[in-house]
Amino acid sequence: MSADADAGLERRRSLVAKVTSSTGINEAMIEELVHRFYERARADELLGPIFASRVQGWDAHLARLCDFWSSVTLMSARYHGQPMAVHAALPIEARHFDRWLELFARAARDVCPVAAAQYFIERSRRIADSLELGIAAKRGALRGARARPLP
Repeated sequence: MSADADAGLERRRSLVAKVTSSTGINEAMIEELVHRFYERARADELLGPIFASRVQGWDAHLARLCDFWSSVTLMSARYHGQPMAVHAALPIEARHFDRWLELFARAARDVCPVAAAQYFIERSRRIADSLELGIAAKRGALRGARARPLP
């Protein structure tokens, strides 16, 4: 392995150690959070029908989402997918993202210690913002650049 790769690996290990020591996040917590959240999302009046129409194999779906959150929080690199492409095909809009964030935050606060809940919630907001913006761009729903006078 090259010196740059070694340095990168060490930097990643250091970041993960910092996250786990400051938040307590581990694989078991991720699994509990993912399962709790999706239990609620599936029962939700707004989100439930979308999941019911798209997800056939829930065990595989939950495992994939655990991999996703492990990659997001613990840099495990277990998730290999394209969330933007998947979500862009869904009939979702701002109110769906708002509800998703509300349910996710509630599940995080129920399952996790405060520091871990905050960590998950912050990342969920970034992810939702990114997906919502990307979907709007893909659908042509973003305004053009603002005309600004030259200085």
